[in-house]
Amino acid sequence: MLMDYLKELECKMVHDYKKLDKMVISPIFFEGPIIVGAGPSGLAAAACLKQKGIQSLILEKANCLASMWQFKTYDRLKLHLPKQFCQLPLMPFPKGLPLYPTKQQFLSYLKAYANHFDINPVFGKKVVSAEFDCVCGFWRVKTQEVKKGILENVEYVCHWLIVASGENAEEVVPQIEGMEQFKGPILHTSLYKSGNMFCGKNVLVVGCGNSGMEVCLDLCNHNALPSLVVRDSVHILPQQIFGKSTFGLSMWLLKWFSVHFVDQFLLVMSDLMLGNTSQFGIHRPKIGPLELKNLYGKTPVLDVGTVAQIKSGNIKVCKGIKRLAHNAVEFVDGKVENFDAIILATGYRSNVPSWLKGSDMFSEKDGLPRKPFPNGWKGEKGLYAVGFTKRGLLGSSIDAKRIADDIEHSLKAFEAKPLA
Repeated sequence: MLMDYLKELECKMVHDYKKLDKMVISPIFFEGPIIVGAGPSGLAAAACLKQKGIQSLILEKANCLASMWQFKTYDRLKLHLPKQFCQLPLMPFPKGLPLYPTKQQFLSYLKAYANHFDINPVFGKKVVSAEFDCVCGFWRVKTQEVKKGILENVEYVCHWLIVASGENAEEVVPQIEGMEQFKGPILHTSLYKSGNMFCGKNVLVVGCGNSGMEVCLDLCNHNALPSLVVRDSVHILPQQIFGKSTFGLSMWLLKWFSVHFVDQFLLVMSDLMLGNTSQFGIHRPKIGPLELKNLYGKTPVLDVGTVAQIKSGNIKVCKGIKRLAHNAVEFVDGKVENFDAIILATGYRSNVPSWLKGSDMFSEKDGLPRKPFPNGWKGEKGLYAVGFTKRGLLGSSIDAKRIADDIEHSLKAFEAKPLA
């Protein structure tokens, strides 16, 4: 029934297109949902829909699955959380994998996941705009693709649009005074692969999140001389407590105790296991790690050995940067030091506001859903978001299941309604 309606609409719209003076490609009508992004979130949504017999179409600007994991992550990367919290819906990790799978193991899992559910994204399709057409009652998704050196514009029309382009679509590169004068390389962590090329060099890492801390450790392992810029307060927790995942233990404790109680437990254990990091220039926020995550989405760092290197003096902690000049960095506390290279572990951001038009579901400021978790997955007029929870792959799985249930309900309601 929905397909019959789409065919009628297609005939009308193609007729309207032929009235135009300039040559355009007729829109492609798709009966099911269109998903923007072939990362883990997009795959999870497609699989949950497939289980319900709903075919979706994934549009991906890159030429592979999970392009960020493929090309913008460092070699030593492992999942920061145990695999049971990172598996996608309906298919666990294969047996025999370590508790924290490597980057390559995770990529192999994603490829197997796509094969298992027969998910075949359309690669090389960059979505340049998506807007709801109030006249026809459908989403118009415009894409660009380069074929044989020729730019081709294609428009898709669908009833449901699922945004799965991710929280980490674009690198955040801060503008620091004197960047153009610095003689050494300045690169974002998206370009960092290994500390091998920095052996014996003084390297400044800007940003003390999980990536910045782990890059510092990797530099130490390759005999570089890293320093870490810590501008703000940050919670650093041991990755494991009593041989158990800190994250998993926290989730278990929250079943019986308040967030405040669990936070206090985590802080006591962290002080016992890692020591007081404030003596090295790393101060904790006044709000506990779980409460801070719930309120502002700020993820605590899970230490995999970096703190020990800081304590031993192999990694220096520095204040914020004031300016750069040639090979020197001046910090806000007045200190000046020479560095051979700078690595920006300054994170990523969503790019949704640059292409999603006419919807207030996403904030223009940060590109994330305006409604906080767990209510940010659904917008209006068939618009959905998956993977914008700031809760990693577990959040993506929760979103994907809810979206599939909602679209199934919507589809059944539409098919039960007689056409006018």
